[in-house]
Amino acid sequence: MEQTPRANRVHIGFFGRRNAGKSSLINAIAGQTVSVVSPVCGTTTDTVEKAMELLPIGAVVLIDTPGLDDVGTLGSLRVRQAKRALTHTDIAVMVIDAAAGMTPEDKEILQQLEQRHIPTIQVWNKCDQATPPAENAIAVSAATGEGIRELKEELGRFYQKLPIARQPVRLFGSLLHPEDVVLLVTPIDESAPKGRMILPQVQAIREILDQTAICVVTQPEQLRRTLSLLKEPPRLVVTDSQAFGTVRSIVPEEILLTSFSILFARFKGVLAPAMQAAQTLQTLPDGSRILISEGCTHHRQCNDIGTVKLPKWIQGYTGKSFQFDFSSGNSFPEDLSPYQLVVHCGGCMLNQQEMKSRAARAAAQGIPYTNYGVLIAFLNGILERSLTFLKAIDEPSL
Repeated sequence: MEQTPRANRVHIGFFGRRNAGKSSLINAIAGQTVSVVSPVCGTTTDTVEKAMELLPIGAVVLIDTPGLDDVGTLGSLRVRQAKRALTHTDIAVMVIDAAAGMTPEDKEILQQLEQRHIPTIQVWNKCDQATPPAENAIAVSAATGEGIRELKEELGRFYQKLPIARQPVRLFGSLLHPEDVVLLVTPIDESAPKGRMILPQVQAIREILDQTAICVVTQPEQLRRTLSLLKEPPRLVVTDSQAFGTVRSIVPEEILLTSFSILFARFKGVLAPAMQAAQTLQTLPDGSRILISEGCTHHRQCNDIGTVKLPKWIQGYTGKSFQFDFSSGNSFPEDLSPYQLVVHCGGCMLNQQEMKSRAARAAAQGIPYTNYGVLIAFLNGILERSLTFLKAIDEPSL
């Protein structure tokens, strides 16, 4: 992969009232036309995202949103889209119209950001038309370019103070040491993309190399042979979740074993609820409704893990018949009350903020929330073993 995955970029969302200048400000920061700009209120009808490099932060995604004060039937749909952007925003830029001053609507937006615990910078736009009332306000003019450079620098300073900058989360944590061997088991079957590796595999390979460890990649059919060729046992074996059953029967008990999905559950900060929720499968009554959700949208193969394999494994394990619903991409429901269990993918295409938001939404509604890898390990009777690697990590699980 030649570019930083969107899920690993810092997401900076621009929020505010209609015509506060959010789109103009993003265009000025990006140095190009990202969003359409006009004096007509409500020009931005959907969220617009722009991936770029913003030093000293690095890889970021700028998110332009509709005004949160929009009205009417269509306006309510725009507001819903803007609020959806809150779920994956790492840093919020609250854009205030300096000419209009701080309005009750601005205060309400700031309150929403505070309630969601989103780190927020207040920016007063249109300072060429009026002077911001606060001396310490970040004053800019998207129209003239005044203050844009200073805003970029302030965003960098602000980011450096945040936990995500001071303590970046690694996929393997502190588990690996130089020269450690990590064996990755990656099935190449009908569901594998043609001619490339999927993101969890690529990210794992890169981090192993970054930590000057040694990466070995094999398929389940060659796993036994691969292990026999190694002079020393690998430090860790990581498998695709759907191959857990085969891999567990081959890898000796003394070797650490886990899955890409479990690593991502820790990486995305949702491992704790996922572990607890997997246990609830045993007590689900017959006929319960289960949501199986994926963070990306892709063409589903005939033997798709989410829509075919997981339902089959779940019902085979419990001996019960369940109702299954499926969601993908940004269609994760706001209302989870119809479900008795949510099973989510590893979330490699979603940032940590989005994954935590989805898990928190389930928790707030009292719905158990687990993920593919954790549940499949549970179904195979090796959940405890697949989590043993955590004991070797001297970093707290998020």
